[in-house]
Amino acid sequence: MEQKLIVDGKRLDGRALDQLRPIEARAGVLKNANGSAYFRIGKTIAVAGIFGPREVHPKHMEEAETAILRCKYNMASFSTTERNRPGPSRRSKEISKVMREALMPVLFLENFPKSAIDLHVEILQADASTRCAAINAASIALADAGIPMKDLIASCSVGIVEGHIVLDVAGKEDTEGDVDLPIAYYPKRDLITLLQMDGMVTKEQLKQLLELAKKGAMKIYEIQRQALKSKYMEE
Repeated sequence: MEQKLIVDGKRLDGRALDQLRPIEARAGVLKNANGSAYFRIGKTIAVAGIFGPREVHPKHMEEAETAILRCKYNMASFSTTERNRPGPSRRSKEISKVMREALMPVLFLENFPKSAIDLHVEILQADASTRCAAINAASIALADAGIPMKDLIASCSVGIVEGHIVLDVAGKEDTEGDVDLPIAYYPKRDLITLLQMDGMVTKEQLKQLLELAKKGAMKIYEIQRQALKSKYMEE
């Protein structure tokens, strides 16, 4: 028999429809990076490292009046149950691009002309919403590196599963659900800097999805802030 994903308002992992998975966030986890972060949501784990600002190589890629942000997203070959092929894939290149575009609006890159800031994110374990975890880790790492920022960017996913709107898509909800919609959110300006969608929704459903996604992102935002505060309180 086909397993139902939602029974009596509860999901397979026991969560309510509007509940995030357990979250853990830490800043300053990599000794050799200028800034770094660990972000876990459920079974999805991302580690981000910032290197720079530093000289641009090759030189012809530098910008006279601003820094360039170079992002690299990668899923470790052991991150899923089936071993991933090492090296960049079309998906990793796409997520690297959207991650950069999601983060750019909050960065004062003009403070570092003719330089590069390199962001590397490694997904150590994947159970859906990996791009959201990557963006959340990256945002903490940028702040940890001392890159001037207008705000942090918080990211989470929403979806529609068996006709129900749910927060933080995970597990079979990702592969068997009707809609998956990740966002990245810039709280101080109430601005969505990333919105992607897999599936079809009505105008009213989209409105409900975005409202729930913002609420989830704000909870993540507070956890990101606390991770940074905790690091410097310990020091």
